[in-house]
Amino acid sequence: MVGSNASTLTRFEELKPGDRIEVEQVVTVGLQRRTVKTVGTVVRTERTRHGLHFRRAPDDKVFSDVILLELPDGELTSICMDEFTVIRRA
Repeated sequence: MVGSNASTLTRFEELKPGDRIEVEQVVTVGLQRRTVKTVGTVVRTERTRHGLHFRRAPDDKVFSDVILLELPDGELTSICMDEFTVIRRA
């Protein structure tokens, strides 16, 4: 994200269970764009292979980086990373 302090950012590969992080994402619905922040403790990270909604070549693999977070109230949530997602240690 533009304007973010690079020294405070964390990479997906550096995360480990027990890390407390803040994830910032831009969510667009229709013409509205909102910045959403989620704070929690990392339960696990995974790189998940998935298919898309249309046929692709068999050797064309698509992956998503996913973080499973435990929120302060105990609720679990998953965050799917994209190129605009910002992770900071909380």
